[in-house]
Amino acid sequence: MTAPIPRDIPDLPAVPGPPKLLPSPVPATAVVPPVRRPLVAAFRLLTALLALTGVTIELLAGGGPATNPLSHFTTQSSILLALVMLASARRAWSARHPLSGALTGAALLYVTAAGLVHHLLLANATSPFATPDSTGPGWHTVAAHLLNTAVPVAAALDWLLLTTPGRLHLRQAAAWLLYPLAYLTFSLGRGELLIPGTQDRYLYPFLDVDQHGYKGVLGNALLLGLALYALGVLLVALDHIRPNPLRRRW
Repeated sequence: MTAPIPRDIPDLPAVPGPPKLLPSPVPATAVVPPVRRPLVAAFRLLTALLALTGVTIELLAGGGPATNPLSHFTTQSSILLALVMLASARRAWSARHPLSGALTGAALLYVTAAGLVHHLLLANATSPFATPDSTGPGWHTVAAHLLNTAVPVAAALDWLLLTTPGRLHLRQAAAWLLYPLAYLTFSLGRGELLIPGTQDRYLYPFLDVDQHGYKGVLGNALLLGLALYALGVLLVALDHIRPNPLRRRW
């Protein structure tokens, strides 16, 4: 005999729906292994060689006893970019994770700022800080075009076409100003140590204390610092709205 079927069947608990996936704090790059990108590595290697070629020409061309090319912001930022590009090329070739956005963004910002200062302030005849010999004769002209035009363009193309967007952050824009601030301190201190009247005592006309006084120089530095910060914020904003060029493998 079978047991009698109960008249009142108790309510069964509801069948739970499919579990919801919680957002993971781990980025996708941490779980998806990167792939080798030989074309990217080759382009970055060429960019580094371009920057080092410009620096080498500038060093070989030389100048006066107080005109050490390594003291210029353009030369220093180009050397930094070359080192960053060499490290990035090695990582792209060996399928390692890319360098941090804070480092690559800083290198891009500095060479871009150096190029803009050259073209808008130093080589622009309408600028109050224009210098007729901003490029110099012969090989100085070649180095100036390499470091102030070709290198910033190559760095911008690498950022726009060969890097993943969204890696720059607004908090980094303020930290990027630490090096220009240190360079301002170095430039003014260097000018104080040199004998008054020395050629190129101050490396840039807008930092010439003899001509503008400390009040004028600090005012110029403040305006340049604000412009540099605005440029950094612009790079961060563009980095978050630009399309991703790496959806296909290189």
